[in-house]
Amino acid sequence: MCPRSAKPQPPSTTPSSSSSPRGGVGERHLAMRLDDAWLRLQTRLAVRRGRVETVIPYTGYGTTSWVRVLARVVLSDPRDTGRGSEAGPLKPLAEGMRGWRNFTSAPVPHAVVHVTIGDTVHDVEADRGGVVDSRIPVTLDAGWHTITVQSGESKAVEAPVRIVADGTEFGVVSDIDDTVMVTALPRPFLAAWNTFVLDEHARTPTPGMAVLYERIVRSLPSAPVLYLSTGAWNVAPTLSRFLSRNLYPAGPKLLTDWGPTRDRWFRSGQEHKRTSLERLAEEFPDVKWLLVGDDGQHDEAIYSEFAQRHPQNVRAIAIRQLSTGEAVLAGGRSKTGVQPTPGIPWIYAPDGAGMSDRLADLGIIQKDPEIADVPDVPEEPE
Repeated sequence: MCPRSAKPQPPSTTPSSSSSPRGGVGERHLAMRLDDAWLRLQTRLAVRRGRVETVIPYTGYGTTSWVRVLARVVLSDPRDTGRGSEAGPLKPLAEGMRGWRNFTSAPVPHAVVHVTIGDTVHDVEADRGGVVDSRIPVTLDAGWHTITVQSGESKAVEAPVRIVADGTEFGVVSDIDDTVMVTALPRPFLAAWNTFVLDEHARTPTPGMAVLYERIVRSLPSAPVLYLSTGAWNVAPTLSRFLSRNLYPAGPKLLTDWGPTRDRWFRSGQEHKRTSLERLAEEFPDVKWLLVGDDGQHDEAIYSEFAQRHPQNVRAIAIRQLSTGEAVLAGGRSKTGVQPTPGIPWIYAPDGAGMSDRLADLGIIQKDPEIADVPDVPEEPE
């Protein structure tokens, strides 16, 4: 029998309007109260339709002494979960599914989730949106590993985790929209279109970016690649399929929950990026990151702020220059908020080929990298 950490008492899966999902006291914003009401309605409808608890695993990461586990618990059709008379293989989000369907599954707030790492089971708790984001102490070798995640009566599912080797000194943090993926949409409509309408087959990769990232990991096999986006966790499987289909290196996606907070209607995407970068600086104090983004709106300002606070954690900043048409749709190019970053080079290029040449000139990657042995990467969950 596997040893198990202390198990918390599972709270009710129906949120109370007087509960405090994020801790603290005080009156909650109207948006959060409305969100709770919508969640209760979603849950009642899902139960009435026979939906069952399902875990959607995401790619995690960590060091040889801890791992960050990422997943989401929802109520979904039993035919998609490997249960029931017409059950098939686990596929909570079908291949090619349009984004709006990713948002129709009711989350299971505060679900108790069992995470199996090696021979040990750890119990963690999801947040009010069903999202699991927990750091668990472990002892693992560097490289890719597979862990198992299960909640309630759900089927156990596997999730890949990237364990960064001790002594790693270089890694990549990449934006997604307009950086690895050409969106060509007005920013006010971008999130809604990508989330609710488009499927991953219709998205266009940015020329040369996949080749650049593959060149980096071939030059430096120990370098982790993380994708940082303001997108919602609901679209993580869609993004994983897009990145895999277009030959981008596998890596964790740091997304967010679009739900309201105690004092505002929507979470801030810019703040999500800032806090994610701060967390990486704390978790990997010896890693110097190549920060990759675009010059539409906020990436330059966010990266320069981070570089000023943590110059020891930034190797270089690479900015994709949007075309004139892309810049217009993005609301213009960033013109303010970029502060000097002495000792940290900035490079600008319209595509991955230009960035690759500039990075090679700076000695960050080899000009003609030899093909190194890269460990097999577990398939990311769909």
